[in-house]
Amino acid sequence: MPPPSRRTGWLSLPHLLGGSHRGPADAAVPVVGPCPAVALYAVARLRGVEHLVLDDLAAYAQDRGWVVPAGCAVADSGPLDQDPNVRGGWQRVRAAATGRLVHGVVVPSFAHIAYRAGDWERERAWLLEQGLFVVATDPTELLAGLEPGELGA
Repeated sequence: MPPPSRRTGWLSLPHLLGGSHRGPADAAVPVVGPCPAVALYAVARLRGVEHLVLDDLAAYAQDRGWVVPAGCAVADSGPLDQDPNVRGGWQRVRAAATGRLVHGVVVPSFAHIAYRAGDWERERAWLLEQGLFVVATDPTELLAGLEPGELGA
């Protein structure tokens, strides 16, 4: 696996699985296939700056050899605490996942998918049902991610 991006200094996130903390060296997401396809998703507070966040996510995915299918780099604008069910961009990511276009989702933090705990649990369950992994690029993110090894549980 390639080293972390020199452009951002990001590391793959440590995940909290089974109550144990894994160190940064163990945090890399296992490769699902020869070249996993991922969707990029973010919520930007202001309209017109969505591309800035997506550019960083694209660099993160590229540094890991992941591909982003056409139409799978999506951003919504507005507050993070908005219900994910009313976000058009998140619904596009869900459609790509349902159509088996992607193996995973890359976000700045898990709050971009769902800010409230109840919403996150619902989205997390759905992501698991779809067999997707989720990676948050923010190294300070403390929520547990979803890894391919979790998918059989």
